[in-house]
Amino acid sequence: MMKKIYLLAGLSLAAIAAPAQPAPTLKAIKAGRLLDVVSGQLLTNQTILVADDKITGIGPNLPVPAGAEVIDLSNATVLPGLMDCHTHLSSEPGDNYYEDLFRKSPIDRAVVAHVYAARTLQAGFTMVRDLGGGSLIDVSLRNAINAGTIPGPRMLVATFALSATGGHGDATTGFAPGLNFGENPDFTGIADGPDEIRKRVRNNVKFGADWIKVLATAGVLSEEGSAGAALYSFDELKAAVDEAHRWGRQVAAHAHGAEGIKLAVRAGVTSIEHGSLLDDEGIQLMKKNGTWLVADIYDDDYILSEYAKKGFPAKIVEKERSIGRLQRENFRKAVRAGVKIAYGTDASVYPHGGNAKQFFYMVKFGLTPLQAIQSATIRAAELLQWQDRTGSLTAGKLADIVAVPGNPLDDVTVLEKVLFVMKEGKVFKQPAAR
Repeated sequence: MMKKIYLLAGLSLAAIAAPAQPAPTLKAIKAGRLLDVVSGQLLTNQTILVADDKITGIGPNLPVPAGAEVIDLSNATVLPGLMDCHTHLSSEPGDNYYEDLFRKSPIDRAVVAHVYAARTLQAGFTMVRDLGGGSLIDVSLRNAINAGTIPGPRMLVATFALSATGGHGDATTGFAPGLNFGENPDFTGIADGPDEIRKRVRNNVKFGADWIKVLATAGVLSEEGSAGAALYSFDELKAAVDEAHRWGRQVAAHAHGAEGIKLAVRAGVTSIEHGSLLDDEGIQLMKKNGTWLVADIYDDDYILSEYAKKGFPAKIVEKERSIGRLQRENFRKAVRAGVKIAYGTDASVYPHGGNAKQFFYMVKFGLTPLQAIQSATIRAAELLQWQDRTGSLTAGKLADIVAVPGNPLDDVTVLEKVLFVMKEGKVFKQPAAR
């Protein structure tokens, strides 16, 4: 009996000594206007309650809990944090093409990547899908952001893009044979044939990839001759998709040319990136398979305006000139046909932080302002398979919240002027005190 008493006493003392759970951090956002991206309604005079990293309530005249920090956005429009489904946060175009190519090491790129991440978050983009980064910089950047060491958007990363030898991802194409950029020989996505492709998919997963990216066609900003030639066979693309699915990953396919787009869609990729020369048959295939289109239709203006000044080879600039206008017209056709559209800019082609400039072009080439905003919120969340956690201002979801001046349904360019950014309940940007 005495032993039982001592035991019970010990349990009681242990319970008393256990540290109490900290009270949640409470915030109440007073929103003058709130865009419900699910219904498309613009609501007025709403209160958003946030506890720690989650939204706990939304509505007019909600009582503010005692001790909550009140954030006054009564003169702004509040909407979900934006998402860019195609970025490269480990690089940015410098002032000299060959200087960037030959005089910068992976360490040079890594030490500035956090600057690009911070700019992206400050621009209102609380989540990105980063589709390829050298030397695993993207993995380290993602992990540092997740740990709270540096500010940046939530990242899903693809590590090394799978490319055919001599293709868009082969950095030595066009240069002297034997040129070596000095990276770990295992730090590559170059793979030919189904067996090599499967191994590279497994390597990427081992290194920490959330997504797999495959370069189904040639590209613009590389030195192979074509912009859109199909560079992987159906069997090779199918091997990439099957192996990715085996490891619980989805596949994004860089694809400019019509034939490569159709091969990638038939192979089962989740999204087509760029889609520049998408034809009517490809549009119907994408609709049938439920394949997403992520088209970077802002970039043409920046490339044609700036890249010759930066010393890019004339053939690269001419490749862009040959397909940029067609990409926009084919985007319009895809929108009219009802292809699923998610927002993606290929950030790194232009300076990071300008992600919202694409909204104007998406509206110009066929989307309504609401549809363009949905492509960067609920539609992007669906593509990324995060729709149960983010993408809309809904109780229970992560408190990813931004605010802009004016009404983005009247003028979508106000999304380029973000006043307030909250990611997972933490404020990273707010208006200056009045």
